[in-house]
Amino acid sequence: MTTRFISDLHLEESRPDITDAFLAFLKDKAMAIDALYILGDFFEAWIGDDERTPLQETVAGALREVKASGTTIYFMHGNRDFLIGEDYCQRAGATLLEDPSVVELYGTPYLLMHGDSLCTADVEYQKFRANMRNPQWQQMILQRPLEDRKTMARQLREISMAKNKGKEESIMDVTPEEVVRELEAHGVQNIIHGHTHRPAEHDLTANGKPAKRIVLGDWHENVWWLEVTPDEKPELNKYPL
Repeated sequence: MTTRFISDLHLEESRPDITDAFLAFLKDKAMAIDALYILGDFFEAWIGDDERTPLQETVAGALREVKASGTTIYFMHGNRDFLIGEDYCQRAGATLLEDPSVVELYGTPYLLMHGDSLCTADVEYQKFRANMRNPQWQQMILQRPLEDRKTMARQLREISMAKNKGKEESIMDVTPEEVVRELEAHGVQNIIHGHTHRPAEHDLTANGKPAKRIVLGDWHENVWWLEVTPDEKPELNKYPL
């Protein structure tokens, strides 16, 4: 009995090494387990389910094979791929999760998030995030021609990279008080998230009791995953790309 978590692969055509590593990971670590959770920023960019690139279709086919092996696949939006919809999830055999969601694994409840909403010190980004997650805005964008959306995605990425260069590292990390607030709002002691690219396990206090924050790693240089089983404590794992 095993459940595994990954996030922040940022799959894109310019990084075939990451795609190859992911496909190998699926065959080695995702077949016939209880569940695979993908907690956002799976793709570097997503402009709509109507775009069907070879990369997107290869990944969907590989995930369908994982599902056929008996593994349940869950997907959560990140700040890069929040426009992934039910159509692609169906093609990939995945179930779309709300951010945040509470799931129970082997008797222990966990709060799952992508993690970007926890970075409340970055006020400018939080305003941007609210606009991007507005259903009316998303519907308006998805109605635009595919080429227009490609241009927009490229421009947004360039703007984001330029702005992040001038920000302090602490601003782009999670706000500890927000983590505690979310844990207490959901009445749980454990949270798993990605987004920050700072894989680690943090001990804290929430609801007046010891709590744990587990941060998933990005796949820029290493393959990172979290393994949860009934008998062992959750463990972060990695190996080089």
